[in-house]
Amino acid sequence: MHVALYDLSPLWRMLLMGVLMAAGPLLWALLQKRRAAPLGRLQALTVVTLFLTFDLVLFGAFTRLTDSGLGCPDWPGCYGSASPLGASLEIAAAQQAMPTGPVTQGKAWVEMVHRYLATGVGVLITVLCVAAWLARSSRPGDKPNEFTMPSPWLPTITLVWVCIQGAFGALTVTMKLFPAIVSLHLLGGYLLLALLTAQAVRLKRGRFGLLQSNGVLAGALPVSAGVGLALWAALALLLVQAASGAWVSTNYAVLVCAEFPQCQGVWWPEMDFAGAFELWRPLGLGENGEPISFQALTAIHFGHRLLAVVTASVLGVLAWRLHANPALRRPARYLGGLVALQLVTGLSNVVLGWPMVAAVMHTGGAGALVVTLVWLLTATRADPTLSELRTGALAAPQPRFSE
Repeated sequence: MHVALYDLSPLWRMLLMGVLMAAGPLLWALLQKRRAAPLGRLQALTVVTLFLTFDLVLFGAFTRLTDSGLGCPDWPGCYGSASPLGASLEIAAAQQAMPTGPVTQGKAWVEMVHRYLATGVGVLITVLCVAAWLARSSRPGDKPNEFTMPSPWLPTITLVWVCIQGAFGALTVTMKLFPAIVSLHLLGGYLLLALLTAQAVRLKRGRFGLLQSNGVLAGALPVSAGVGLALWAALALLLVQAASGAWVSTNYAVLVCAEFPQCQGVWWPEMDFAGAFELWRPLGLGENGEPISFQALTAIHFGHRLLAVVTASVLGVLAWRLHANPALRRPARYLGGLVALQLVTGLSNVVLGWPMVAAVMHTGGAGALVVTLVWLLTATRADPTLSELRTGALAAPQPRFSE
């Protein structure tokens, strides 16, 4: 059955579904913070949007792991309908032709629910951007000392990026799970988490009057220049590791090594790194059009293992250094706990045959690590005068983000 890859006829109904998905969080933020200042309501909505974006990343992993990415082979709807209900005849015909194929009733619903959630998150991010510009344009003199509004450019960048994410989502379907596109789509989700985390922290700071007029954090916790640099390096390394993990998952290379610490019964299996990292190619094929070799899949998997050792070591040392600062002990513990979770779930994926719960938690753990590191980067500032984390010098009370 020939299906047009792009059918925009259900676009407005999909947007309406997104508005309905976003209505609940919007009403909650307005009612829960009805007596708060505008900045308080904006901060609450940002936190809710961050939470829902994290859920979206998890559900995206579930969609990929259940092979539901092509449950509806067109975009933005399903066979030109806004839901699988309107496409039941087409889905039934596709399922009859290929009973275990990419299109089934269950997979179509998983794929469309993922699109509904993504559209709802897009609506919320649009509201955040508009609200930030409206609040910025209001005159602070009308309500003195009530709040100091951060720059609206970060919400604007977030809105631009969520639109790019939507484009990656469309290409994921229309390019038939092209590994590079699927991997970029996952990494784009992590970037959304990072942008929303930075917004949430800055808005929380703004509520306590700790933002200067240019949006710079004035009350950020000082850390040594070395720790500040280590945070940036750890985030960069984490993103490389996340890209490596996405490449493993999108190429279905998890189970080529079914034991640990060895792989295929040896410490250093036969691998084809050149074939492993041919980036622009269809799923399951090399750039020459031939099926990708088992040795290339082994290199994809084993390379991720080797990089995981480096990443876990760097993050573990960073957590230990941060723990020396009393004001950062809680996030340091979160960081250490998340590293442990990633090791456990990653190992479970290998030795237990890629169980769904462990696989989804592994994707979520990477997202939680991104959130933690960006929170630390936004809530701290590197101070070159500090040669080390001196607990006595940092004993002054700091604003708590849980207030």
